[in-house]
Amino acid sequence: MQSKGLIKFFAILFALVCIYQLSFTFVANKVKADAKAASGGDVQKEIKYLDSIGRVEVLNLGFASFTFNEVKEKQINKGLDLEGGINVILQISVKDILKGLANNSQDPVFNKALADATTNLKGNQTYIDAFFEAFDAASNGKVKLASPDIFFNKNLDGEIDLKMSDAQVKAVIKRKVNESVLSAFEVLRKRIDKFGVTQPNIQQLGESGRILVELPGAKDVDRIKKLLQSTAQLEFWETYKFEEVAPYLGSVNEALKATEVKVEVKETAQKTGIDSLITNTSKDSLANATGNNPLFDKMLSYGGGPVLGYFAPKDTAVINGYLNRDSSKALLTPEMRYARFVWGKPTSITNDKKEQIEAVELYALKSDRSNQAPISGGVVVDARESFDQFGKPSVTMQMNGKGAKQWEELTGKAFTQKSSIAIVLDNIVYSAPGVSSGPIAGGRSEISGNFTIDETKDLANVLRAGKLPAAADIVQSDVVGPSLGQEAIDNGMLSFIIGMFLVVLWMIMYYGKSGVYANISLLVNILFIFGILASLGAVLTLPGIAGIVLTIGMAVDANVIIFERAKEELDSGKTLDEAVNYAFTWKGAMSSIFDANITTALTALILLVFGTGPIKGFATTLLIGIGTSLFTSIFITRLILDWSVNKNHKLTFSTPMSHNWFKNMNIDFLSKKKIAYTISSVLVIVSLVSLFFVNGLNQGVDFVGGRTFQVRFDKEVKASEISSLLTKAFETNVEAKTFGTGNQLKITTKYKVAEEGEGVDKEVNQKLYDGLKSYFPNTSYDEFVTNYDGKELGVLQSTKVGPTIAEDIKTNSYWAVLGSLFVVFLYLLISFRKWQFSLGAVGAVFHDVIIVLGIYSIFWKYLPFNMEIDQAFIAAILTVIGYSLNDTVIVFDRVREFLGSHESGNFNTIVNKALNTTISRTINTSLTTLIVLLAIFILGGETIRGFVFAILVGILVGTYSSLFIATPIMADTINKSDMKKQKSAE
Repeated sequence: MQSKGLIKFFAILFALVCIYQLSFTFVANKVKADAKAASGGDVQKEIKYLDSIGRVEVLNLGFASFTFNEVKEKQINKGLDLEGGINVILQISVKDILKGLANNSQDPVFNKALADATTNLKGNQTYIDAFFEAFDAASNGKVKLASPDIFFNKNLDGEIDLKMSDAQVKAVIKRKVNESVLSAFEVLRKRIDKFGVTQPNIQQLGESGRILVELPGAKDVDRIKKLLQSTAQLEFWETYKFEEVAPYLGSVNEALKATEVKVEVKETAQKTGIDSLITNTSKDSLANATGNNPLFDKMLSYGGGPVLGYFAPKDTAVINGYLNRDSSKALLTPEMRYARFVWGKPTSITNDKKEQIEAVELYALKSDRSNQAPISGGVVVDARESFDQFGKPSVTMQMNGKGAKQWEELTGKAFTQKSSIAIVLDNIVYSAPGVSSGPIAGGRSEISGNFTIDETKDLANVLRAGKLPAAADIVQSDVVGPSLGQEAIDNGMLSFIIGMFLVVLWMIMYYGKSGVYANISLLVNILFIFGILASLGAVLTLPGIAGIVLTIGMAVDANVIIFERAKEELDSGKTLDEAVNYAFTWKGAMSSIFDANITTALTALILLVFGTGPIKGFATTLLIGIGTSLFTSIFITRLILDWSVNKNHKLTFSTPMSHNWFKNMNIDFLSKKKIAYTISSVLVIVSLVSLFFVNGLNQGVDFVGGRTFQVRFDKEVKASEISSLLTKAFETNVEAKTFGTGNQLKITTKYKVAEEGEGVDKEVNQKLYDGLKSYFPNTSYDEFVTNYDGKELGVLQSTKVGPTIAEDIKTNSYWAVLGSLFVVFLYLLISFRKWQFSLGAVGAVFHDVIIVLGIYSIFWKYLPFNMEIDQAFIAAILTVIGYSLNDTVIVFDRVREFLGSHESGNFNTIVNKALNTTISRTINTSLTTLIVLLAIFILGGETIRGFVFAILVGILVGTYSSLFIATPIMADTINKSDMKKQKSAE
C-alpha cells in the first residue's frame, strides 16, 4: 500500500482529535456524577452546585484549560429519549398572519379562501400555497389580491399597489409571511434563552411555518407549553364600572327568561347569595335572583368596581354564548355598543359554606369601532419580576417615551372618572387597578394578581422578548421523563456492550488472528464514530445507539468481504502478500464494499432528509458509521495486515473449526427459482390480503394523529380495565396496551387532538389523572404529570401529533421509501450499466418491504411488544432496504467480475458460481448483524423493540431474497445473447 506513512499520520491525528473531543464528555459526566453524589439525591441541591461551579476550571490539558460551562458545551449532546425533556413542533398560524396583512378584511372571497385552505390542506403543502390555490378557485379571476378590500391597504403601503398582478402580490405576501415566521422564531429564541435550559435547540422547518423546539432536561411541561404558546398580546384598556353595566346584565337575564332558554340549574347554584335581579345601578336593588334566571343563576357572587361578577370556570363558555347573541347585543346602550366582555385570571373566592372555590371574574372593557386598545404592549421596553405592596409576586414594566405619555393620559383619565385600567395579556385580564393618586408619569407600571414566582419570571420573560406575530400552536410534542431517559441509556449501553462482545468473539472464532485484527479496526471505528459525534455537536438518541450497534455489524461486513476474498486468492495458489494486496484492489473486494456501502448510505441520506427527531439521530450515526467503517476497513485493517505479513506472521483467514466451511459449494440456486417464486408469491399475497382486507396496520399517532402516554403503575394492571375506565372519563374511545412489563401501559386517545393551546393539554392531563386517580392514591396531579429525577410512577412519557402534521409525516414516509427505491435503481443502473441488475435489486427490496409489512399486519394484535407503524418503523424499512441491497450488490459484483474474466460455462452457470462463492460472506455478515440486533431486541428496552424487530425480520427476508429473488429476476430478464460469456459458451 502506497503512502503508508501519510495514512498512519492521519489515522493517529484523527484518533487524537477524537480522544480530545471525547475528553469533554468524560469530564462533564464525572463532574455531574460527583454533584449527584454530593447532593445526596436532592435535585435542587445538585442543580445549585453545578450552577455554582460553572466558571470553575475542571479540565487542564497543559496547552488549554476549560471551565465546567465550557466542558458542558462541548460534550456529546444526548437526545430527549436519553436525557429526558420536551420536544415540540410549533405551527405559527399563517392564517392569522394573512388576516393581519389584509387588515382583517371582510371580503367574502378572501374569507372563503381562508376557510377552504384550512379544509383542503394536503400533506406537505404549506398553508400559504393552499390559500393561493383556494383564492384562485374562489375568485375565478374576478377579484384581485391587490384589491383595496384585501391586500392593498395601510398595512402594506408601499409594498402593494392596485396595478400589481396576483403573481406579483403572491411573491410579496410570501415574503411578508416568511418575515413574520422569522420574527416568531426570534421571539421564541429569546424566551428560551432566558428560561435556563441547558443546550436548547430551536430551528425553522423549511417554509412550513413550523418551528422545532427541543429542551433537554426540562421538567415542568405545562409551564413550558404555556411559555411557548403565549402570544404576549399585552394591552391596556379602560374598564366599565359594575354599576354602569349592571342594568344591561339585568336586561339580558330578562330577555333570556322571555325566550325560555333552557338551563340546567343545580341546587348549589340556586344558593349563591345573589338575592335579587339587577334592575338599576344599585346593588341594593337586586331582587329575587333565584329560580329560572339563566344569567344570574350561573353567578357565584356579584362584583364591584371593575368586576361584574364571579363565575365557575366551566360556565364561561355558556356566559359567552349569552352575551354574544345578537339579541343580547341589541340591548347595549349607544355608549356601550362597542363594549368587550373578557374574563380574568382564575382566582379563589369563599362561598356561603365558607369554602374556597375556584372562580373567574368578568370584566367589560371600553372599546370603539376600531377595537384597538389605547396602549399596546409594543411600548414596553423592559419587564422584571418583583413583589407588590402586599409582598405578592408581580411584574413591573417600563415603557418608552411614547408609551409613558400615553400611560400618563390614560391614568389621568381613570383618576378623574374614578375608574380602573385593565391590564390584558392574550385576552385575559391579569389585574385591573384603580388610580388613586393622579396621573402616573414616567411610564412605569405593575401587573399584579394571583401569581407564583415562576409565573412572574415567565411573564417578564415573554414581555421582554416581545409578542409573537401570530398564534403558535403545538402540533407535535414528545415529553420524556429523566428516569425513562436513564433507563434508555442503561439498556442501550448494555445491548451495545453485549452485541460488541458477541461480534468480537465470533470474528476470533471464525477468522482467528485476522479476526483479532478486524476487532482492533472495529474498536478504532467506534472511537472515530463517537469522536465525530462530539466534534459535530450531533445529538445521540436511542435509535442513534441502535445505529452505532448496527454499524458494528456493517464494519464487520467490510472486513469479512476482504478476508473472504483474500482466502479465495490463497486457495487459488497466490502467496499471502499477493492475496492481501489483491483483496484490497478494485477488482478484489473494493468494488463490492463501495457499492454495498453507497447503496446503504443513499437510503440513510433519504432518511436524514425526511426524518425528524430521534430518527435523524439514527440516520446521522448510520452515515457517520458508514464513513468510518470504510476508512477503518480499507486503511486501518490494511495497515495491520501489512504489518503482520512483514513480520512473517502466519495468516490463513480461518481457524481449524471454520477452515472447510462453505468450501466447494455447488448449489444450483437458479434451478430453485420456481420454488422460491411460489413461496414468495404466497407470502406476498397473504401479506397484501392482510394489509388491505383483514387486519390492516396498527398505525401510530405519527400517522393518524392523537395523544399517547406511557404510564407506569405500582403493580400489574389489566389494560382492558384501564381502557374502559378512561373511555368513560374522556367520553371517547381510549386504547390501553401493556407496554413491556405488566405494570406499564401505553395509553392512546384522539380526544381534542385537533384543538390547540396550553389549556387543552392541561385538560387532557387532568382527565387522565382523574380517570386513574384510584390507582395513584398518594400521588398529586403535579407528581403524576411533571417530570423529575428518580420518577418511578405516573406519566413517564407523552406524545402528541396533530392531524395536519400526521398527514405530513405520512406523506414524507411514502416519499422516503419510494425515493430510496428510485435512487438505488438509478445508482445500480449507472454502476452495472444494465437495467436488469437494477430491476432484480429493487424487485427484491419491494418483495422484502411487502413481507415485513405483512408480518406486522398479521401479528400486531398478538405479539407482546409494540408493533405500531410510525416514523421509527419507516426508519427500519429504509434500513432493511439498505441492508438487502448490500447483500444483493455483493452477488451482482461477483457476477460482473466473472463475466469479465475467463470463467467457463454459460450465463446461468456463472451466476450460480457467483452465488456459491459469496455464500460465506452473505451468511457471515447476516449472522454478525443478527447477533447484534438480537442483543438490542432483548436488552435495548421496550421503546425500541418494535423498531429493531422490523430490521431483524427484514435482514432475514433480505438474505433470502438476495439469493432466491434478486438474482433470478436479473437472470430471467437479461438478454443473454448480449452477454459475452453466453456467446463464448455457444
